[in-house]
Amino acid sequence: MNYHHGDLNLTDPTRGYLQFVIYTEPRLGVAGGSLNAEVSIERITSLVQEWRGRLERCEPNALHAALVRQHEMPELFYPCVAEDRDSPAAIAGSGCVCLRTFYDPVFGLPVVARHHRSARSGEERWSYNTYAPLELRPDDVFSRFISFGGLFWVQTKDKVLSLIPQRHGRGYELGYRGGGPHALAAYLSQLAATDGKNTAAGASEDETHPAILDWAQSPSSDRDTNTLTLRDLKVMRRS
Repeated sequence: MNYHHGDLNLTDPTRGYLQFVIYTEPRLGVAGGSLNAEVSIERITSLVQEWRGRLERCEPNALHAALVRQHEMPELFYPCVAEDRDSPAAIAGSGCVCLRTFYDPVFGLPVVARHHRSARSGEERWSYNTYAPLELRPDDVFSRFISFGGLFWVQTKDKVLSLIPQRHGRGYELGYRGGGPHALAAYLSQLAATDGKNTAAGASEDETHPAILDWAQSPSSDRDTNTLTLRDLKVMRRS
């Protein structure tokens, strides 16, 4: 299935999930996203904290099941040990390895949080699995690209933070000559060429601007933190 800008456009995330297609083979127990790229978040940076702060708890559903392995699906319904000390997720009394389900109210996408709590020390760790959007909301205009802590983010002119729109199988990378940097440079070129208005994932690599590609492939781009504004990208296009 191919995704085209404007397909499956749902502008009210409270009534469903924004631009999401799920692929299933019930007979084989297979479920997964067929269009959106899956994102795993291990490092809790300030941007992750900002994104995490807007998530809302919700009951598990089919989209959450697509974010976990088949044998983990029942665990989506286990309560945290903090909510039930007799939960199947409890370990040695106060320890816990539960899954919590959320959704992002801005983009309507599912989030599964993995909670690890040590019974011995009480130390807690959280990691997250979610999907990238296929594009920003219809009236959003791109303002800033941010690479931070191993993840790629975008910010709108209204300061709304989002994981960068990305299609399944079109991974983004920085710092070498290969497919990942080329795919990212194509997307950034599209943003620059449309004044930040066309935010749909899956930009044509034929339209990649050489200066933006040179930046994406440069070893200096692969730093822990990198930021490019829409103005920066437009200056690159004029070079």
